[in-house]
Amino acid sequence: MPFCNVVIYSYHYLLDPKIAERVSKELSKDCIVVFDEAHNIDNVCIESLSIDITEDSLRKAGRGAANLERKISEMKTTDAAKLQNEYAKLVQGLRDADEANDEGAFMRNPALPDDLLKEAVPGNIRRAEHFVAFLKRFVEYLKTRMKVLHVISETPPSFLQHLKELTFIERKPLRFCAERLTSLVRTLELQNIEDYQPLQEVASFATLVATYETGFLLILEPYESETATVPNPILHFTCLDAAIAIKPVFDRFSSVVITSGTISPLEIYPKMLGFNTVVQESYSMTLARRSFLPMIVTRGSDQGAISSSFTIRNDPGVVRNYGNLLIEFSKITPDGIVVFFPSYLYMESIISMWQGMGILDQVWKHKLILVETPDSQETSLALETYRTACSNGRGAILLCVARGKVSEGIDFDHHYGRTVLCIGVPFQYTESRILKARLEFLRETYRIRENDFLSFDAMRHAAQCLGRVLRGKDDYGIMVLADRRFGKKRVQLPKWINAALLEGDSNLSVDQAVATAKRFLKMMSKPFPAKMQEGVSTWSIEDLERHKEKVDKERQRDERNAGISGDAVMREAHAAEDEYGGLDDDDIMQVDA
Repeated sequence: MPFCNVVIYSYHYLLDPKIAERVSKELSKDCIVVFDEAHNIDNVCIESLSIDITEDSLRKAGRGAANLERKISEMKTTDAAKLQNEYAKLVQGLRDADEANDEGAFMRNPALPDDLLKEAVPGNIRRAEHFVAFLKRFVEYLKTRMKVLHVISETPPSFLQHLKELTFIERKPLRFCAERLTSLVRTLELQNIEDYQPLQEVASFATLVATYETGFLLILEPYESETATVPNPILHFTCLDAAIAIKPVFDRFSSVVITSGTISPLEIYPKMLGFNTVVQESYSMTLARRSFLPMIVTRGSDQGAISSSFTIRNDPGVVRNYGNLLIEFSKITPDGIVVFFPSYLYMESIISMWQGMGILDQVWKHKLILVETPDSQETSLALETYRTACSNGRGAILLCVARGKVSEGIDFDHHYGRTVLCIGVPFQYTESRILKARLEFLRETYRIRENDFLSFDAMRHAAQCLGRVLRGKDDYGIMVLADRRFGKKRVQLPKWINAALLEGDSNLSVDQAVATAKRFLKMMSKPFPAKMQEGVSTWSIEDLERHKEKVDKERQRDERNAGISGDAVMREAHAAEDEYGGLDDDDIMQVDA
């Protein structure tokens, strides 16, 4: 990496503290950091600092601690000097200990501030055997906390207070846990590092909970779901403030660019991530022809409103209208159609009702039907079959979920995606305790209202779904937003989609949408040679030279205007000198400025 001019990698290599210090610490502060596809950057920041702990992971962590204890005993008999050397280094501070043994590949968690890393490690965890005993005590405490039958939600200070009362564990040694464990693992030169992963998670949790008083919340849920009867507790240590993870990036690098085709509206990102923009710009798309058709369908052929809102989402009339929309588009669309639902639960419910109404039987006549599932292998197989059906002329429909694997990372270019249907607005599940906590935090800290955030979040995912069908200058496709609520929310769509959405296409019935789509597809079927794009969506050398000339002329004109205004200022200064009997140099400089 130090020899490369351009390095491309996942966000986590820069944002996740468990990885960033190991991979990205050598990068110069003069690097230009570009977060591409950054519409979800706040969620990545939150995930990188959030930890889920289960009873199973605590059992494995306990076994890991016992293994460490055995390894320490072995090393005491074979190479006691090495442990003593580590102890001496820890007196100097964690950073020295780290530099002394920098070859390990174990994950680090530098959630600690720099000044703390230079401190001596607290005496009660400095010796390896004392530290492992400390970790075992902490793991046992967490096991007792798991024995609950109701939901517990508490802040880090509250958790630390309860911990201290029961186990006498202080806050300060907890802050060093992640780094101290990393140092110990390197000293012991362990081979099978994966066995210690659960223990590392517990140590990371200890460090984070003792470092941050605000921006985090502990939620202990005894049951996996509301309907479950057998307890299977899980401790969510959830980060609520995306700014915490990205702040080190802003502090360290002087140029950070955040960009995406669906990053809209722009104003909310600086608020959530805690920064001020230097340049903030939204661009339209330059195309030689109208190669995508966005439409908002608000009612069915029977003029009944269609929406996925909870009040009417399971109404047979609404479900039938959604089914008719799918049937009509399966008739007219060549090759592939991608359909997005707000959630797996709603998708299953709709498919079941469509089966009962005979809608799927009608769709089968025109297209193959494939479904995305939470299982990644099944989804990969469905995608492969979908592509085969599109390529051999059979045509297919892929039913999937917004926020799923398909909506984020899969391209449906050319014949793989000629139409995308958004069935309903993809709002998050608002009963989630973690989401409720985050909404409350955003309201209190950044003055972002719950409805504003939920609406913004839904529309960025809707835009991401729509963008699946347009993957290049020579591609084309139809984008259908099927929900009456999209009419009010269209301003939150990215500029390039909103600009192409005509006023007449923003309140259509199913019949009108089908008629409009037919006209569009007929127009797209006409030959469109690459030459017709020249000078508009693609530029030749001559076009670039003309553009350069134009820019140069504009710059010269601006410089000339600036020169004229400068002369005018100097004339005013001389006039003032004549009038007041002379000005000193400082006064003239002020006037000139």
